[in-house]
Amino acid sequence: MVINSKTIKAYALKNALEHNGKAVAGAVINGLFKEGLQKSAIKDILPKINPILKEINKLSLEQQKKEFSKLKKLVGHRKIRHGLPKLPKAKKGKVITRFSPSPSGALTLGHILTIGPNFLYAEKYKGKFYIRIEDTNPDNIYKPAYKMIEQESEWLTNKKAKIIIQSKQMNIYYKYTEKLINKNSAYVCTCKPEKFKKLISEKKPCPCRKLSKKENLQRWKKMLNQNGYKQGQAVLRFKSNINDKNPAMRDFPLARINTTTHPLQKNKYKVWPLMNLAVATDDIEMKITHIIRGKDHRDNAKRQKMIYKTLGKEKQYPWTAYIGRMHFKDLEMSASKMRKAIEAGKYKGWDDKRLPTAASLKKRGYKPQAFWKFVEQRGLSEVDKIIDKKDFFEVLSNFNKQVK
Repeated sequence: MVINSKTIKAYALKNALEHNGKAVAGAVINGLFKEGLQKSAIKDILPKINPILKEINKLSLEQQKKEFSKLKKLVGHRKIRHGLPKLPKAKKGKVITRFSPSPSGALTLGHILTIGPNFLYAEKYKGKFYIRIEDTNPDNIYKPAYKMIEQESEWLTNKKAKIIIQSKQMNIYYKYTEKLINKNSAYVCTCKPEKFKKLISEKKPCPCRKLSKKENLQRWKKMLNQNGYKQGQAVLRFKSNINDKNPAMRDFPLARINTTTHPLQKNKYKVWPLMNLAVATDDIEMKITHIIRGKDHRDNAKRQKMIYKTLGKEKQYPWTAYIGRMHFKDLEMSASKMRKAIEAGKYKGWDDKRLPTAASLKKRGYKPQAFWKFVEQRGLSEVDKIIDKKDFFEVLSNFNKQVK
C-alpha cells in the first residue's frame, strides 16, 4: 500500500498536538502501521516523513490545530487523555502496588517507565508503593546497586516508596514453603535435570512427585542443612498440572541450593527461593492489590496465581495489567551489560550522559514528573512501541520544560 504525504502529515499533526507541538518520527510510524505500513517499508518512508516533521514542528500550536482540522478525517483521531485511566477495583487508601528490580545494576529508563504507573496509581488513590529489591539469586548481584536503587527510588518518588530487600525475609519464604509441602502441593525433587526434563516433556511425573508430606519435609530439612544435599542435588518444585499444554508450567521450580556467597547474607543461607515463590509470598504478605507489569510476565503470573490458590488466597490475587515493551532502537537497557561496559572503561560511571540510567537522567536535569507525563500519555497499552533515542528525548525534554 502506498501512503501519501497527506496521510503522513495528518498523523504528524495529530502527534504534535498530543505532545505540545512536537511530533516525532517513531510515533508517526506507529500511527502509519494502522494504514498498512509494513516494517520492511520503514526505511523507504522515512525520507518522506522527516521533511514533513521539520515543516510541522516549525508551526505554532494554533497553526498546527488549523492544519489538522483540514486533515483529521484521514486518521482515527483519539481524544487526548490527561492522566492515567481509572484503576479497576481501586478504593481510596486501599491501593498497594510494587515494583521489583534486581540489584544487578542501577535503575534504568526501562525500570522508570514501569515504576511510573505503579507509583502514580498508589499516589492517585493515596495508597502504598513498595520498591522490592529481588536479591535471592546470589549469582547476579552488584553490591553497590542496593544503595543506588534506594537513592534513585527516593528521587523518583519523592521518598514515598518503601524499600524492601528480599534476602532479609528468608524465614518468611521458608515458612511458606512448609505450608505448600503440608498441603501436598510442593515436593523436593532429586532427579537429574536431564531425566526430569525428559519425563516432564512426555507429561510423566518424576518418582519424587509421589513422596509423602513427611518424606518431603525431611528432604526439605536436608536441603536446608549445611551438611545435607549439595548444590544441584535437590530442587523444590510446585506440584502443578502435569498435562498442562505449556511444558514450562509443569511442576515448575520454587527453590534451589546455591552456595555462592551472598553480598549481604554471606553464607547464612544455602537454599534460595526462586522468583515465583518469593513474589507470591511477598505479594500475599504485603497485601498487594494491583500489579502493572510487562506482558512477558504472563506465565509467571499464572504460576503465582497457582500458589495463591493452593494457599486459599485466590480471591486476594491482585488485579493485574500488562504493558507492552518500549523498544529503543539505539539504547542498551540491560543493567548487567551496562555494568560490564563501565567496568571495561567504556563509560565513566553509571551517571555517564550516554547511558539511559536514572543517575544519568537526573544529572542531565530531567525531573521525575517529566517521566510521569510520558507514562500518563502512554497509558496501559499492551502494544509494544518502537522509538529511537532522538525522538524519545525530544518528547521527554518537552515534558521536562512543562514541569515547574
